[in-house]
This record gives sequence, structure tokens and C-alpha cells, in this order.
Amino acid sequence: MLHQTVIQIREQVNKLVPIPLPKLIEGKGAISQTAQVLTELGGVKPLIVTDAMLVKLGIAKHLTDALDAANIAYSLFDEVTPDPTLPLIANGWQRYKQDGCDSVIALGGGSPMDCAKAIAAAAVKNVDARKLVGLLRVRKALPPFIAIPTTAGTGSEATVVAVVTDPEKKQKFTIVDPSLVPAVAIVDPLLMLGLPAKITAETGIDALTHAVESYIGCYATEQTKAYGYDAVKRIFANLPKAYADGSDIEARRQMSIASFNAGVAFTRASIGYVHAIAHQMGGYYHVPHGLANAVLLPHILDFSFENALCRYAELAIAAGLANSEDSQVEAAHKFVAGVKALNKTLNIQAGFPELKANDIPELAKRAVREAYCDYPVPKLMNRAQCEALLHKLVTV
Repeated sequence: MLHQTVIQIREQVNKLVPIPLPKLIEGKGAISQTAQVLTELGGVKPLIVTDAMLVKLGIAKHLTDALDAANIAYSLFDEVTPDPTLPLIANGWQRYKQDGCDSVIALGGGSPMDCAKAIAAAAVKNVDARKLVGLLRVRKALPPFIAIPTTAGTGSEATVVAVVTDPEKKQKFTIVDPSLVPAVAIVDPLLMLGLPAKITAETGIDALTHAVESYIGCYATEQTKAYGYDAVKRIFANLPKAYADGSDIEARRQMSIASFNAGVAFTRASIGYVHAIAHQMGGYYHVPHGLANAVLLPHILDFSFENALCRYAELAIAAGLANSEDSQVEAAHKFVAGVKALNKTLNIQAGFPELKANDIPELAKRAVREAYCDYPVPKLMNRAQCEALLHKLVTV
């Protein structure tokens, strides 16, 4: 009862809190416009937040070449690791200050995006990011901020969230504030051509999870449903193509748009139990977020079926899995079956080798607590149900 009451109140509050939409620049070679965009935003010396692998692969060079050509000085912080920790973010903030930066460019997947957002928030508030964990604790405009994704999955280039990890507690936390939405998102499919098939698959299902959880949750509006519906349509049509042929530029482009649209949807309509459990898998075992979502999504779809079947039926139409001749229940079943079939096509693993049965009670406790009164799920899950689900995912 408390959950339902709080969710209803938050639904009304959500309508009163304006969430900006980033300016979207997309298409082949869009990264070449970075210098012009930065100048328009008033940035003079950006901190580039990325990871060492993107530097090694030469992807970061596309960005630095564009800045060099415009004679724009920058500082390169390429120390980002998966699940960025609070100490790592503190190091990035120190670099920002020491090198006299006045703006931030995030280049990479979800981890560089989260790290960059937290660094920018710490810089504008002049406090350690640890103090910004929670809801609406930034409340100040970030320095000029450009997000350039190199995967089609997280949608972080459009969201209000930065996910950070406390290594001592082995737990993930979120910084949530509308000011975290980047001013500009530059989405260039050419940056994604070298993405391995496995990462393409996992990040693609991450985007699908965002679209689905935002669509079936209680906060969904006609606007968020439209973005989520479009994302599901593009993902089912293009993710298998991008997975099978990583050089398919049009499939990459469609997936990058789908990821952005899913990000727009879930940053306004929130998420659900897939993420609540995935966050624990990341915090405890460092399971990549996209992979955790991909493994968990079919199980949560089964769990919520009766409470969300009308929305499932609509998404089945979007995915091209059902038509108007199918009954609502038939279409809903086709959607769940379609997600499971997509996972098989993408060779998504069935469980988590890292998962230890002895950890399950604590993982379930944390996941249920994270979602309760925070996530507008169509069906509440108790701790015993969460434990039972996790036991299915233990692999020998």
C-alpha cells in the first residue's frame, strides 16, 4: 500500500519537474562537429572522459583530431573502468581542476558517461560526488557538457542519471537530477563499427530493457510510450543485423537512434526490477550492466506478465511479432517469446557463473529495497520471489 501511494505521489511530481531533451546531432561523421558545438556552448578547454581501450583502438583520436583542427586545448582523462567508483570520480574531478578545464566531453559507453556526469556535478557543486548520491542534490547547471556514445545501449546521452559504485560496500548508487542531461548528444554510428558482436548484443538488449521497462511502468505517458515503442521497433528490426554484420552502418545508425529514444523514455518513466537486480550483480560481481539486463529481462517479463499483458501486446506489434488479428493475450505471449528468441539469436548466456547461492539472500534484499517506492513496477516482488528468481540463474 505504501509503495502504491508513494508511486502515485511521485507520478504527479514527475509531471512538474521539467527534464531537458539534449540537442541531438546524429549521422555518419557527426563527431567532426564537436569543436563547433563546444564553442557554441561556451566551452574553451574540455576534460575528455573516456577509457584506455577507446584510446588504444583509435576511437578517441576521432575526437582529439576534431579538437586539434580547431586549435582547442583539452585534457584527456582515460582512466575510466567499468562501474566507475567514487575514488575514480574524485580523481577525475581533481584532473578537471588541476588542468583548468571548463567543460566536459564524455566519450564511450555507460561507464564513461556516468563518470563524466559525476565529475561535472562534483565540479559545479565543488563537493565530492559521494555527497550528491540521491535525488535532486545537484540542482545547478553543469559546465558545457557533450556526450558522444560509442555503444548503442545505455542511452546515458539522454538521461538524468549517473550510476556510481562504492567499492567498499560493493554497491551501486545513483545520482539523479535533471541537470545531468547533457546539453548535446553527438551520435555517430561510425564510432560503433568496431564493436565486438558480444558487446553489440548486450548493449542492444540494454536499450531494449530501457524501452520495455519504461513502457510497462506506472509512470509511462503517451510521450514516453511513443519513444519506447519506436525504440522496440528499431531494435527488433536492426539488432540482429548489427550483431551478424558489425560493418552494417545503417543497422548501427538505427540502433544508435533506438538507444537514444529508449534513454529519453526511461529517464522520464523510470525503470523496474531488471535494473534493480542488475545493479546488484554489477556491484557484487562486476557483471557488465548490459549483460545483466539481457539475462534478467525474460525472467522479469514472465514475472510481470498478468499485470502488463496489455502493454506487452502493444510492444509485440511494434516488434513485428504480432498483428491485429491476435488476441491481447496471444500477442503478449508472442512478445515474451520474441524477447527470449532474440536472446538466443544473440547468444546471450542463460545465467551468471559468478553468482553464489550464499549471496542470494543479500542480493535479493538489496534489489527489492532499491525498487520499493522508487520504481513504478507493474507488479511488486517480495524478497522470497526475488531469491527464487536468482536461484534459477545460478550456473554450475
